[in-house]
Amino acid sequence: MTIQSNLMWPVGSPPAPSFTHEQQRLQVLESYVLDSLVDDPELRTITEFAARLCDAPVALISLVEEERQLFLAREGLDARETPRDVSFCAHAMLHDSVMLVPDATQDDRFADNPLVTGAPHIRFYAGQPLISQEGAPLGTLCVIDSHPRPQGLTSLQRQGLVVLGQSVMRRLRSRRGQIESIRRLQRSEEQLRALADSMPDIAWSADANGKLDYFNSRWFEYTGVKDAEYKRDLVHPEDYERASAAWKQAVRDGTPYEAESRLRSANGEWRWMLVRAEPVMDDEGRAHRWFGTMTDVDEAHRLSETRELLARELSHRIKNIFAVVAGLISLAVRKKPEHREFAEELTGTIRALGRAHDYVRPSGGQRQGTLLGMLGDLFQPYADSSGPRVHVQGDDAPIAARAATPVALVFHELATNSAKYGALSNDTGVVELAIEDRGEMLKLRWVEQGGPPPGSEMNEGFGSRLVDMSVKGQLGGSWERRFTEEGLVVELKLSRQAISPDP
Repeated sequence: MTIQSNLMWPVGSPPAPSFTHEQQRLQVLESYVLDSLVDDPELRTITEFAARLCDAPVALISLVEEERQLFLAREGLDARETPRDVSFCAHAMLHDSVMLVPDATQDDRFADNPLVTGAPHIRFYAGQPLISQEGAPLGTLCVIDSHPRPQGLTSLQRQGLVVLGQSVMRRLRSRRGQIESIRRLQRSEEQLRALADSMPDIAWSADANGKLDYFNSRWFEYTGVKDAEYKRDLVHPEDYERASAAWKQAVRDGTPYEAESRLRSANGEWRWMLVRAEPVMDDEGRAHRWFGTMTDVDEAHRLSETRELLARELSHRIKNIFAVVAGLISLAVRKKPEHREFAEELTGTIRALGRAHDYVRPSGGQRQGTLLGMLGDLFQPYADSSGPRVHVQGDDAPIAARAATPVALVFHELATNSAKYGALSNDTGVVELAIEDRGEMLKLRWVEQGGPPPGSEMNEGFGSRLVDMSVKGQLGGSWERRFTEEGLVVELKLSRQAISPDP
C-alpha cells in the first residue's frame, strides 16, 4: 500500500472515520510488516522508559491485528501476543488521547476480561493511541499495573506517554518508508528484468571487479547453461585470451569495452558475438558497476569474411592485370623503340597505380592506412644505398581508399618528372616533402634541391593536366608550382574531408 502522507497524525485528534472500517485499517497495518519489528531495539528502549516514567511493572507497544494484538516491544510481560477479543488496546486506539482505566474490576468493559480475572490481573491501564499518518488506528503504547490507581497518571506522565507515542510512530513510519522503498526498488528491478528478457540480445551486468553476475533469459536460452556464470569453455579457444585481456584492461581503466568473439550455443555451434559494456561511475569517478550486451553478428561476420575473400581475389587479379599490361607494353616497345620513352613513362604510371591499389583494397594487407605510410611506399623505388631521396615529414593523416589513387597519381607524376629533369635525375639531388595540418585543409610542400639548373618555362603536358584534374577534381584542393634557384617547388592544398575515411 502506498504511503499517503509524510506528516504525523495531529496529536489530540481521533482516527479518521474512513480508516475506522476494519478492512481499510488492516490494509494500512499490513504495510508495516509488523513481524520485522518485533523486539526492535529502539522500540524496546521506549517501553523500558515508559515503564519507569509511569512507575508501572508492565509497558507494551501493542498493534491490534484482525485476530490478535501483537506486542512489538514489551517490558515486564513474557507473552508476545494475546487474542484480540480480550484487548484493552482495541478500545484505546479509537480515542483521541490517553485512555485511562483506573480500576478494571470497576469498569463494565473489562470487569469480566480474562486478563483481569486471571493473569496478569490487570487493574490499572493507560494507553496512548498509535495512529498512522493517514489516520488509521494501529494500536497503543500502554502501561499496566496489577494495582488500581484511582489517581491515574500525573500530568507529566500523560504528556510523556504522548511524546513516547509519537516516537513509536516515527519509528514505525521510518520502517514503513524503508519497506515502501524496497518494494519500489523490487518493482523497478522486476520491470528492468522484464525489459531485459524481452530483448533479442543477451544482456548482462558485472560488479566493480568485472565479475559477471547477471544475465537475462536470452543467455540461458542461447547457451543452455543453468547458472549465471561466464565460463571459459563457452568462448572459442582462439578468442578467449584476446577478449579476456581487453576486458581486464577496460575494467582497470574504467573505459567502455567492445570486442568480437565466438560464443558456443546450446547445440554446440560457435557464433560470432559483438560484446559491449559501459561502466557506471561512482562519485569518485571509479567504475562500480558494468552493464553490457552480446549481439549475434555471426551472419554479418561471415558475410564480411566472404566479401574479404572476394576482395582479396579481385585485388590479386587486378594486380595481375597491371603486371600483364606493363609486360605487353614492354613487348610492344621492342618492336617500336622510338616509343620507348613514352612506354617507360606509361609503365611507371601503371606500377604506381599498383602500389596505390594496396591502399584501395578493403584488407589493406600490411600497408599503413595513413598519408605518410602511403607516400613512403610510393617513393621507396627512388631510394639508393644511402637511404631515401624523397624525405617525407610533418603531420600524418588517415587516408581513405577512394583518395589513394589520385594521391598516388599526383606524386608519381612529380617524382617521375623529378627523375627525368629535376633533383632525382642525378646522384646528389633530394626532395623534401613537408605535410602541415591546417584543420580543414592539408598543405603539402614539395621542394627539390641539388638537381640540375631548372628550366625557365613550365610545359603544360599530359602530366600537368593529370595532376590538375586529380587535385581539383578528386581531392578538393588546389596547387601551385614555381622554379627557384634550387629547383622546383610545388605547394598543394588538399581537403581533409576528401582524403579522410568516412566516420
